[in-house]
Amino acid sequence: MAIRKQLLDDAPEDPELVAAFAEARKRRVTEAELVEQRISFAYGNAMNSEGITKDGVRASSRSIRLRA
Repeated sequence: MAIRKQLLDDAPEDPELVAAFAEARKRRVTEAELVEQRISFAYGNAMNSEGITKDGVRASSRSIRLRA
């Protein structure tokens, strides 16, 4: 596999991005945000089908529970 030149050097630091990451580290994720992230993940990884919608995944997530 060819080595990509852009990966050989360190990327220059973006001060705005560094500040945004610092702020994000201080913030706690709410349970509602975690639920939406899981729904988004499941929807994004679903096979391409016209029958699968984000609302459908959301409805299924309320009725299907996995054992921990």
